[in-house]
Amino acid sequence: MQRYIYSARDQGTQKIVKSVVQADSEREAAKLLSAQGLSPLDIREEADGNLLTRLTQRITSKDKVNFTRSLATLIEAGLPLSQSLNTIVEQTSNPKMRAVVQDIIVSIESGRTLVDSFAKHPQVFDKVYLALIRAGEISGTLEKALRRIADQQEKDAESIRKIRGAMYYPSIVMLVIIAVIIFMLVTIVPQVSKLYDGLGKDLPFLTAALVATSDFVVQFWWLVAIVGAAGIYFLRQYLHTESGIRVLDTLKLNMPPIKGLFRKLYMARFTRTGETLLSTGVPMLDMLRISAESVNNTYVSRSILNAEEMVKGGTALSKALKDQDYIDLLIPQMIRIGEQSGQIDQMMGKVAKVYEDELDEQIKAISTTIEPILMIVMAFFAGGIVMAILFPIYNLVTETGGNL
Repeated sequence: MQRYIYSARDQGTQKIVKSVVQADSEREAAKLLSAQGLSPLDIREEADGNLLTRLTQRITSKDKVNFTRSLATLIEAGLPLSQSLNTIVEQTSNPKMRAVVQDIIVSIESGRTLVDSFAKHPQVFDKVYLALIRAGEISGTLEKALRRIADQQEKDAESIRKIRGAMYYPSIVMLVIIAVIIFMLVTIVPQVSKLYDGLGKDLPFLTAALVATSDFVVQFWWLVAIVGAAGIYFLRQYLHTESGIRVLDTLKLNMPPIKGLFRKLYMARFTRTGETLLSTGVPMLDMLRISAESVNNTYVSRSILNAEEMVKGGTALSKALKDQDYIDLLIPQMIRIGEQSGQIDQMMGKVAKVYEDELDEQIKAISTTIEPILMIVMAFFAGGIVMAILFPIYNLVTETGGNL
């Protein structure tokens, strides 16, 4: 679907409204506006903008949390929903987020429910968000639901931030290793090759292989760059296919040393989402279905959906989760206690806290472990190149000394 910027006249108030609507075509956008009681004056497709604009104006997790908390605070203070949203529009600095909120206001004022208005923007509000909004609307506790959403978003964003932070150091070290290797290939190795050519000596095998690699990189650097860029592009495209997603999900769950990290992340995400949904009044089966989508891993999602089918057939949740792959035994054990006490949501919250704490410890452990491993990798590659360069020079010095 495309995004269209429009200006239209509200048929009820006769005011001019400017916002953004999503539709398959300009004609479809006009139909949507007419259905909302608006008379379109101008509709045009939103320009994508350059890369810098897209990066600086994208809707971040912080934007979503600020919007959710502000809306909860204003509703709790007694302001009507429409007035609360208009107040947030004035306070929002991100143009894209402001356009989304303006579109929600128009949708609500045309008679749609809040959850239907939010559902028009799936790229901003996921199914967990919509489920909690729906539950809050039905129960009359919208402000509490919004606060729980904000808490959920903050915890999830914090977990992702910590994992990414743990990956920054090894990524930087690997870039340094690659830069050092390229530098030695294009500057030092050719000098060794010229030295041997001048003396009419044959290069040792390791040095000859290094020189051949160096010559290829120097002469066909453009080909190396094209192949490298194409490889990265096609890899990214593949990882967005169904097969690529399954491969990546398998690696996350089974490749040391990150498998423990991601398994704890998925368990924390599942139990935290489950606790948030159940405490807001979302039914058990809906909780399992939405949680399965929120964990963002094909195999963990399948296990949760298998449990959902068993619960639908009358099996207790703790028993349904017990024999599922990739579901830690601690979860069904704690849920069983919750079933006995009637506090499943609280037990899931406690389990989530356990996994979140363990995730912090796992990240620290990986950061500590990976540093010496990377140093060994750097020493191996750099040392191999240095040996390939120095070994023939040493042979030359030895032969020269022998002749003397």
